[in-house]
Amino acid sequence: MRWLFSNPARIDHARIHAAIVDAERGTSGKIRVLVARNRTEDPVSAAQRQFERMGLARTAHRNGVLLFVAPRSRRFAVIGDQGVHAACGDAFWAELTAAMEAYFKRGEFTEGLVHGIARAGELLALHFPPES
Repeated sequence: MRWLFSNPARIDHARIHAAIVDAERGTSGKIRVLVARNRTEDPVSAAQRQFERMGLARTAHRNGVLLFVAPRSRRFAVIGDQGVHAACGDAFWAELTAAMEAYFKRGEFTEGLVHGIARAGELLALHFPPES
């Protein structure tokens, strides 16, 4: 995806962290956000590499999600592991990325990420409830 992301410093990291904590309370899944420092022309490949590096592919139920943003190249990707993708299919990812892109185009970077985290959390909670 491509959008106008002019100032990554405008991301409220505390709100992002709080959104992740809140979303993960209702699920055994893992949600991570990564803001890349470098340019990337292929955000999906870069996100897949980071997904592996961060250990998200090693969750017990294959229920990790990564929101990857590359401000310098004005691109982003959302990656879900096999279990997540099997539960939601392509339509969920298309809706999620379109909504996030709309926020980003309006310059609402934190809101776009918080929306993505919340929607991913809702999906994870539905299909991967917390473990006792």
